[in-house]
Amino acid sequence: MTIAKPTLRSLAVLALPKTVPALLSYADHVVDSMTGNPSFTTPSPTLAAIAQAITDLRTAQAVTLSRTKGAAQARNDKRAALVKLMQLLRSYIQSVADVDVETAATVITSAGLAVKKPPTLKPRVFAATPGDNSGTVKLVTASAGPRSSYLWQVSLDGGKTWVDVPATTQARTTVTALPAGTTVTFRYRAVTPKAGQGDWVPPISLLVR
Repeated sequence: MTIAKPTLRSLAVLALPKTVPALLSYADHVVDSMTGNPSFTTPSPTLAAIAQAITDLRTAQAVTLSRTKGAAQARNDKRAALVKLMQLLRSYIQSVADVDVETAATVITSAGLAVKKPPTLKPRVFAATPGDNSGTVKLVTASAGPRSSYLWQVSLDGGKTWVDVPATTQARTTVTALPAGTTVTFRYRAVTPKAGQGDWVPPISLLVR
């Protein structure tokens, strides 16, 4: 049986610029992108309300150039009003995108918004590094899950023969008493409650210092 890989939820990002001119351009772009867009039949708040808020902010911004008393505060109030409407609109866009996770990203970008990039975690791989003392090597790998154990082996002849080292319940161990100046090969396999004993992973080698 094939288990389908879950699809990550696409999240709409409202990247509101800090400066008023840039904010006005950004809001204009969103309104233009959503106008006549078949994905958004009943925007909430309405595009007309947002367009009016854009006009109000643009007018208030122009008044500030005359340095009229109180103009800056009035402009800031209009900016806050537009930002609030844009935040509500982002929630609406997200609700529409969530209807179908397969098309969500396309729906979000069609509204003029960006899609949040999923976090990229560097995969943890089987690795060997020199230990704190001569003749020791630290081994670490990805966790196989709760209540798992790990069987470790070393080879001094390039993998022809293998010698067991103590098993662990953590995905790491330190191998001691290795001959310094020798390239040693390591491998392991995990034992999990559900799958039992797994296969040996591809071996890795390290020159012991």
